[in-house]
Amino acid sequence: MRAEIEKAVELLQRGENEGVEEALALLQDTVFSFSMRVCGHRQDAEDTMQEVLLKSVPQLPKFDSPKALLVWLYKVAKNRCLMSRRKSKFAPAHELSLEELMPNRKELEQLSADGTINPESFAIRSEQASRLRDAVQKLPPQYRIVLVLRDMEGLTDDEVAEITGVRAGTVRVRLHRARLFVRKELMRTRMAQSGKRVHAHGRVSEESRPARCKRMFAELSDYLDEQLDDSLCEELERHMTGCQPCRAFVATLEATIEQCRRSVGECPSLQAARLREQLMKKYHRVNAVLRPNS
Repeated sequence: MRAEIEKAVELLQRGENEGVEEALALLQDTVFSFSMRVCGHRQDAEDTMQEVLLKSVPQLPKFDSPKALLVWLYKVAKNRCLMSRRKSKFAPAHELSLEELMPNRKELEQLSADGTINPESFAIRSEQASRLRDAVQKLPPQYRIVLVLRDMEGLTDDEVAEITGVRAGTVRVRLHRARLFVRKELMRTRMAQSGKRVHAHGRVSEESRPARCKRMFAELSDYLDEQLDDSLCEELERHMTGCQPCRAFVATLEATIEQCRRSVGECPSLQAARLREQLMKKYHRVNAVLRPNS
């Protein structure tokens, strides 16, 4: 649950002018930040913010549950973003395959040669915002939405499932593949800058990937999110104790997740204040009808 949504509901319930305006500002920032991360273009995000907030105002007095408002708001914003977003020419034209996202033997050897990668230093060297944004924009929509909601907006698996309309198990699968895809994009950029050979996406033969390493890759997000059962967790940790390339790979994935979680959402333009004036007037008209004695 985003603290901004809880705060907004609290302020709206008080009904004071200053509180209502602050609540609307919080909702504007939330919708714009999400829309910018999904759409990738400021104008699309601004249009989405305006449409979603104007549509939400008649509903706001009815919400006394922060979770209900959160789910409703993100559902409307998600649908608007998917309709308006300009498709990246670099986006994959198919479902993300775990097989394609797993590292092959050459990449594992390269990671091992690089030594242990500290997630903090990796995040700093990756120059953060612009490269992460580019990598996220290359994700197919159904994966991008899950990654943005879960890792960048900070929602839970259950909240993401309710917003997207898919099972929590499907959220976990899409989240893991989205993380692996973004990790691979960031590593490609990082290695290209360092002058090292970049290993392209694509199918690889079974012989090119160590069989003893393969099984663990499907479990890594559950492991890093502390959702793996104890026996599998111990098995994975035993494997990594004796496998330097896998330890290095996990460090790069952990760093990718940390970058997503630390990414700072962008703020709407100064035009947001003018929109808020419209929203305030509309909110008070709606509230007067719904609560005539308030």
